[in-house]
Amino acid sequence: MENQSVAQKLEALVKLQYIDTKIDQLKKLRGDLPDEVQDLEDEVEGYKTRMGRFEAEQKELDDVIKKNKEGIKEAEKLVKKYNEQQKNVKNNREYDAITKEIELQELEVQICEKRIKEAKEKIDQKKEEIKGIEALIAERTEDLNNKKKELEDILSESQEEEAELLADREKASKKIEDKLLKYYERLRGSLSNGLAVVRVVRGAAEGCNIIIPPQKIAEIREKKKIVIDEHSGRILADVDMESMEEEVKPKKKAAPRKKKVG
Repeated sequence: MENQSVAQKLEALVKLQYIDTKIDQLKKLRGDLPDEVQDLEDEVEGYKTRMGRFEAEQKELDDVIKKNKEGIKEAEKLVKKYNEQQKNVKNNREYDAITKEIELQELEVQICEKRIKEAKEKIDQKKEEIKGIEALIAERTEDLNNKKKELEDILSESQEEEAELLADREKASKKIEDKLLKYYERLRGSLSNGLAVVRVVRGAAEGCNIIIPPQKIAEIREKKKIVIDEHSGRILADVDMESMEEEVKPKKKAAPRKKKVG
């Protein structure tokens, strides 16, 4: 590569640009499908995460119900115990103390029942939310499968061609010096159409239609140095002489009319 002439460098760049343009065309066929598939996958995953959170919350509520049911049993057992003790009290002070304990346990039963009721209401709400999310997951999964199938069909048609182009691209890249290749890659990434190496067609840089001065066109044709378009940064690799000749062709003059002799 060190002994490459400018013409050879430009030829290598033109070849790489041709390959990259073909790859871009294949990617264009896929359109936004890869992004749509990724978005749908993220959306479905998000719904599954949310459903997992609701299911965990439902389990916590089930544990609350279980704990409070056990609390009711314990309180009822104590009430029964205190009722038996009340039958054998020796004075009013003992009777009042036991009565107070019974009231506390009965209040505990009411509190536990209230907690159970609230938890059941929340569980019903969670079940509705889970049901709604399950419907969304089913709907979006169907959309995802359709998009994946569509993408797979397109990929299956172009996969072999793309693999060949990528192999060709690797070979072509090796024929370009690192500094020039880095410039080309950076430039391609910054351009919406990906055209970093262009010809001059009808006196303008291909891809941006910026007029190139005649002196610079002469430099491009000589291929003694890499010429860069100062406006777009594109590498001007060649001149389409046919379009240039069309541009300068003189228009044919209309034949003069013969005067009528009166």
